[in-house]
Amino acid sequence: MALEEVRPETVDLGGVETIAEPLLTTRSAKRYPVAPGHRVNVRSGPGTGYDVVRVLAYNARVPINCQKTGERVSGPYGTTNIWDCIGSGEFISDAYVQTGSDGYVAIRCS
Repeated sequence: MALEEVRPETVDLGGVETIAEPLLTTRSAKRYPVAPGHRVNVRSGPGTGYDVVRVLAYNARVPINCQKTGERVSGPYGTTNIWDCIGSGEFISDAYVQTGSDGYVAIRCS
């Protein structure tokens, strides 16, 4: 589960307007399909020079918690330097994930 910041809202407290504090709530992250027929290496950073921490099963679906620029990779969905963070210290190239976009679909990793 991912944390989502709820944006501040204006709240009317008996004629006095105030801004509600942002809250962190849990939500289920959207999951994206990995290219069919591919067992994709999950790496410790955004490039093929990083260690493989695990290998995804065929037909896996992954959450994209954030995205980061890294090594340029070619795959079934094109050539890109975008890497998707799918877990703590776990990255896969966006070239293997069907996001429906050639650009970023999530926040940038810090």
